[in-house]
Amino acid sequence: MLPAGSVDTHVHVFDSRYRLSPQRGYDPPDSRLEHMVAMHKAIGIERVVFTQPSIYGTDNGAILDGSDALNEATPGRARSVVAVGGDVSDQDLAAMHARGARGVRLNTDNVGGMPIDWNDLPELCRRIAGMGWHVEFLFPGRDMVELAPLVASLPVPACIGHFAYQPAADGVEAEGFQALLALLRGGNTWLKISGADRVSAAGRPGYDDVAPLAEAAIEANPERIMWGTDWPHPNKYDAGLVPDEGDLVDTLGSWVSDPDLLRRILVDTPEQFYGF
Repeated sequence: MLPAGSVDTHVHVFDSRYRLSPQRGYDPPDSRLEHMVAMHKAIGIERVVFTQPSIYGTDNGAILDGSDALNEATPGRARSVVAVGGDVSDQDLAAMHARGARGVRLNTDNVGGMPIDWNDLPELCRRIAGMGWHVEFLFPGRDMVELAPLVASLPVPACIGHFAYQPAADGVEAEGFQALLALLRGGNTWLKISGADRVSAAGRPGYDDVAPLAEAAIEANPERIMWGTDWPHPNKYDAGLVPDEGDLVDTLGSWVSDPDLLRRILVDTPEQFYGF
């Protein structure tokens, strides 16, 4: 059972009513807002953070409209992390903030997910700092060591999804995972212990090989850990590869048995980080 007020910090919505970016790496089946709401009701999630998927480029309409719909029905239920280009105006940023946006996503792991040059990042950070926004990263695990100094140097908070794609098979002592732990201990980086199926060698519910990674990350800085389902699991559409969200909840429960710590991860930390 998840605590009251739990937040799923990583979901997408895919709806054929919204135009796909020509620069995309995959074509997802429809996974609409009503499907997500039903899933959250089943597992006991009350609040959500939409994360911009690469297939829409910098058109954040699907997630912002979803956030609007949820917040209209239940004020304070939804937040979002958007993708923007270097030419985004201050007026556009302010308008997205009013609709619940709280961060910018930089995704170098998927085609179409990186709309700015790395050289533009300092200026973007300067512009979003006053709004209390953060930068969320998704990058191939092999890039962890190289990118760690950049992440540590940011003047705004940083968040990394899916265990920073550090393979569970490499273990806690791997150079990339140690670089991630150093960022967590530094205090300006948050980690989503999401996507266990993406880093597990087992690839089956339970994801026992991921447990040491989760436990080490939590020990490094329990106040910088959040969780998400990664629904509807983009690029996992082959038969047998899409995890069941109930299994993911049970997996989280196997990592975190202390109810106070579970509440911190699912409620307190995301509530503060995303400004619910």
